[in-house]
Amino acid sequence: MKQKLAIVLCLSCLVITGRAQRLINGRVINQQSREPVSGASVMAEDSSVYTISDINGNFSIATKEGAVLQISSTGFERKKVKVGENDFILVPVSPLQVELDAIVVTGTMKAVRRSESPVAVEVYTPHFLKKNPSPSIFESLQNVNGVRPQLNCSVCNTGDIHINGLEGPYTMITIDGMPIVSSLASVYGLFGIPTQLIERVEIVKGPASGLYGSEAIGGLINIITKSPDKAPRFTANIMTTSWLEHNFDAGIRFKAGKKINSLMGVNYFNYQHPFDRNNDQFTDIALQHRVSVFSKTNFSRKYNRSASLAGRYFYEDRWGGDMNWNRSFRGTDSVYGESIYTSRWELIGNYQLPLSEKIIASFSATGHQQNSYYGTTPYMGDQKIAFAQLIWDKVVGNTHSFLAGITNRYNYYDDNSTATLDTLTGINRPDKTFIPGIFLQDEWKPGAKHLFLMGLRYDHHPVHNGIFTPRFAWKWSVKDGQVFRLNAGTGFRVVSLFTEEHAALTGARAVDVQESLRPERSYNVNLNYTWYKKWKQLGLNLDASVWYSHFMNQIIPDYDTDPNKIIYKNLDGFSGSKGVSLNIELNHANRLKGLFGITLQEVKKTENDPRGNKTTIRPVLTERWSGTWSITYSIPSIAFTIDYTGNVYGPMRLPLLSATDPRPEFSPVWSIQNIQFSKIINRQFELFAGLKNLLNWTPAKNVPFLIARSHDPFDKNVAYNTDGTVKATAENPFALTFDPSYVFAPNQGIRLFAGMRLTIK
Repeated sequence: MKQKLAIVLCLSCLVITGRAQRLINGRVINQQSREPVSGASVMAEDSSVYTISDINGNFSIATKEGAVLQISSTGFERKKVKVGENDFILVPVSPLQVELDAIVVTGTMKAVRRSESPVAVEVYTPHFLKKNPSPSIFESLQNVNGVRPQLNCSVCNTGDIHINGLEGPYTMITIDGMPIVSSLASVYGLFGIPTQLIERVEIVKGPASGLYGSEAIGGLINIITKSPDKAPRFTANIMTTSWLEHNFDAGIRFKAGKKINSLMGVNYFNYQHPFDRNNDQFTDIALQHRVSVFSKTNFSRKYNRSASLAGRYFYEDRWGGDMNWNRSFRGTDSVYGESIYTSRWELIGNYQLPLSEKIIASFSATGHQQNSYYGTTPYMGDQKIAFAQLIWDKVVGNTHSFLAGITNRYNYYDDNSTATLDTLTGINRPDKTFIPGIFLQDEWKPGAKHLFLMGLRYDHHPVHNGIFTPRFAWKWSVKDGQVFRLNAGTGFRVVSLFTEEHAALTGARAVDVQESLRPERSYNVNLNYTWYKKWKQLGLNLDASVWYSHFMNQIIPDYDTDPNKIIYKNLDGFSGSKGVSLNIELNHANRLKGLFGITLQEVKKTENDPRGNKTTIRPVLTERWSGTWSITYSIPSIAFTIDYTGNVYGPMRLPLLSATDPRPEFSPVWSIQNIQFSKIINRQFELFAGLKNLLNWTPAKNVPFLIARSHDPFDKNVAYNTDGTVKATAENPFALTFDPSYVFAPNQGIRLFAGMRLTIK
């Protein structure tokens, strides 16, 4: 009897156990990139069952409710998940030291881990960009420490990127390492790049002319696009705001043959509902309608030799101005408007030669046409750039890695302004320039702790002749995850005024070029320190830099001498930018993450006045301090994330029109803050919503007006003195003319945004 009872009890336990166990399906993904993690180990805490995730990160395991699963994978932090009532588990795992281990190419033109690069390179992934979703990379960079998107016009809202207080033309923007965006396109180059196709954004602060030539005098932003071999099959991002801005991004991967993988993306942005919240009868932000199509193809070859071809087409129609403006007023003096039609194409390619040595040929080509009217002032610009480069990458022994290259750049520029007009003959002469160059770089690693980089570049300009740009870098790896990097180098820039200064095109001020302009030169030194420390539940990453840049022959537009002119000439003296920046990154238990940055800087120019005395002033639109932050809190059990991002800027000197101009000479301390809530519905679908500009801050607050004399944009009622200066009258008591250059921040107040993301692997 006892034996039968024992058998019954044993069978009952087996039945109960069998009923308690069930098949659990799950997926392991990278918490930051949302990419699947293949080969991850999934094991019960008591080691009773075990499996691994497949190529798509999926796994199945038979276990019971309440069991604890341990998930581990090389390069990721170990994670524990408790089985609940759901039959599906989404497991986001956090990469180990992502920032330190990221692959970068910008600093040395070679793919190396960031921790091994002798040049300090900052890396920002799509996960960072998603914390504050924006319709363009231009806006997304507002949360990068030391980088500030600067609006240059209150009317059409064009802008550029400031790095360490230096204006946009001092920053070179490349796509996949190729100098696609420069000169005329510096205003529009960061618009219309489908964010779904961005792998990461790499930023180098300080001169990079030793490798990249002209324009990389103050910094470099390299946008790395995704590889067609690794990108998801389909991605889509749809977002709209309470200001009725609509943005659509999509990307699709497909095979065009056994050895051909292609990736195509589309970006569409539409804003057609003008607002005038500051009551100046002008649009607060310009209306925009743009479309951008991007395509990239990789070709599979023997021995994994590289070969790719990419292209992009961009078209935009934007206008801003009087709320009563329409296309019938384009170019007339009845109702003021700034209307810009932009058409642009880009082509990028690289091909590794079928040789035993690693020799890569690459090229880029762009065509940019602009048809625009700034009130009654027409600007018709046409620019073409062709760039070719041949690089030889050679490793010698165990201590030296050489990089040698030859380049050739062709610039074509034509417009309807005096920039291309021969004043003696009255004949239009487009600017055509060939700039060949050669560079050599050696990375020498004498030991485990030290790495030296020495480089030299020579470019030949047909007008300015030979230009040398040397560079030097030293990386010292100290114990406990500490690294020092010392970088020094020179930069140069050949200036094209009419393609860089929007204010020169508005017609509000006359352009006065007082001499034959010489190329700008700079010297820079940068000391960078990084330290990473991991405790049980807390990770800490510090990144600090101290820099100084010294400029000669600098061309800074002079708005102060004459309120009706923009005066251009080489600086009779010198200018400089110096400062310190600090980034602090915290990660607590993979649930609370924070990135905090602060920059203190001093930008000034010193020159001789007409009497020979030295004067030092601070250029307009340069802040002395700024801060950024990004705080993320995740609740993995419900796949819910909260992102709080923001920035704050110190006062900037602003361009005034006269001594009686009632507007403040300096901007106030201002901050733009945002919050986002996102929810992962399943392995493919994510919803997000939030608020932008939580404080509802706009530059119109506590300012009598932003645009001077917006009621008289053609200066029909302005009276002048006999010497040409503006006369104060009862109708114009402050002696002003129409001018939209008093701008330092976006005019948009608080607004709601919402959208969805779809990813099919």
